[in-house]
Amino acid sequence: MEWWDGFWATYNTVIFGIGINAMLALSIYVTLSCGLLSLANAAFMGIGAYTAAMISMQTGLPFPLALAAGGLLPALVALIIGIPTLRLSGVYLAMATLGFGEVVRVVVLNIEVTGGPMGLNGIPLKTEWWHILLLLAVTLYVLARMRRSKIGRAFEAIKADEVAARLMGVNVAGYKLLAFVTGAAIAGVAGGLNAHYTFTIGPGNYAFENAVEILTMAVFGGTSNLIGPTIGAAVLTLLPEILRAFKDFRLAANGLILVLVVLYLPKGIWDPRRMRGFFQRRKAQPQQPAKRVN
Repeated sequence: MEWWDGFWATYNTVIFGIGINAMLALSIYVTLSCGLLSLANAAFMGIGAYTAAMISMQTGLPFPLALAAGGLLPALVALIIGIPTLRLSGVYLAMATLGFGEVVRVVVLNIEVTGGPMGLNGIPLKTEWWHILLLLAVTLYVLARMRRSKIGRAFEAIKADEVAARLMGVNVAGYKLLAFVTGAAIAGVAGGLNAHYTFTIGPGNYAFENAVEILTMAVFGGTSNLIGPTIGAAVLTLLPEILRAFKDFRLAANGLILVLVVLYLPKGIWDPRRMRGFFQRRKAQPQQPAKRVN
């Protein structure tokens, strides 16, 4: 098993990163599935990371309770800011949530309890691979059940036509708030997991470029189902490792990928309907008769 030990020592950070990024992509998938373009998920991740890390460092509470608090506090913050903010839509909502993210970053940067610009160091290394796998599986299960329920149908109706959904009796404001809070909780738990395997966190880990990166992963994979964001997160996490020579252009590459996907693959790389149509066209093509050899 020496080869496995060597492989794990070399790539465990990448494997952990795929799981964390998949949860982050799913967190923004929830809001996008309800027609909300929010850029606050990086801020919610930061709130969850700092909350869980400070509980682990300053109290004797078990790791699961620290993670639970890391998901609960962002959800509470999302509930508070979501009531006035979610009256906006489109680019105005994106600007408002982006502004919220900057407020969180500046607050964290200027208070002592969070370590200021230096961040928090010496966070206990408590995250194991099975923690990430278990919580990712739970997230996928809960979101899959939600997607097939009345909540999921309401999300789809609001995304398709908010006015028509309201006229049909759908509580648009309530369901939007539910999507916003759910996404914040998932991002907060992902932040708590991330803090307990990176050993250190700082305000720069949850800035504007991180919000764009989370959005890119979801849009790149596709937001029409749960598989798309997971695949998008895996691909865009592995890509920098494959293209290490271009690591200084990572943000530009993410922006370029986002533009290309929006232009040519509006439903992402994982689009089951497009795939079925492709294979059906292939089957429908008449077979060329084989040439006889004299």
